[in-house]
Amino acid sequence: MQCVILAAGKGTRMRPLTEGTPKPLIEVLGRPILDHIVEALPSEITEVILITNYLEDQIKKHCGTDFYGRKMTFITQADPSGGTGSALMCAKGVVTGKFLLLNGDDIHGARALKEAISQTDALIGVRSKTPEKFGVLEVNPDGTLQAIIEKPEHPTSNLVHTGGFVANAALLDISVPVSSLGELLATDMLTVYAATHPMKVIEQELWIPVGYPEDIAKAEDILNSLGK
Repeated sequence: MQCVILAAGKGTRMRPLTEGTPKPLIEVLGRPILDHIVEALPSEITEVILITNYLEDQIKKHCGTDFYGRKMTFITQADPSGGTGSALMCAKGVVTGKFLLLNGDDIHGARALKEAISQTDALIGVRSKTPEKFGVLEVNPDGTLQAIIEKPEHPTSNLVHTGGFVANAALLDISVPVSSLGELLATDMLTVYAATHPMKVIEQELWIPVGYPEDIAKAEDILNSLGK
């Protein structure tokens, strides 16, 4: 099974740390974020497809062709400002079947990833104290995804999308309009996909997004508390 990791952005919110280092290689507890991500992947993941751009040569050198026992495939996203959907579409033709997608700046717990890939289609969510800052998940009575509402003013739930999901390559055939932000959003593609491909919502106990420099210390405190 393949895992696509989105890692093309410049990491502007992480400056000055990203002025000479791509965000996936920023260290948490002395190890790059990317190492934490790949190490948590289930053993069923045999290939990692990295969507890169900014300082991508550093990432390629760090990973090589075999990283934590997994084949590495690199795809350059020509315009990283095109949105998550645009980044995802870079994998079209390379993704061959069911795949896992993760963001390149999020540390995930291994258990939920394992459960997610056991499903035909799945979306990884987490409980948040500030759901209005994220894509809020609306869930059907059977536990599958109904819709993703981006940063709602009045959230109907505290369950939010981590950005991670499991889907089939058919997702990449879905065409959606560019959002009001001027970006192609993967969440819009997922909402359409979920209408015909029931996506089981899997709750993640450990999700550590590292988007700002101050998040590093928070991430280290959490991982230290878990004995990592």
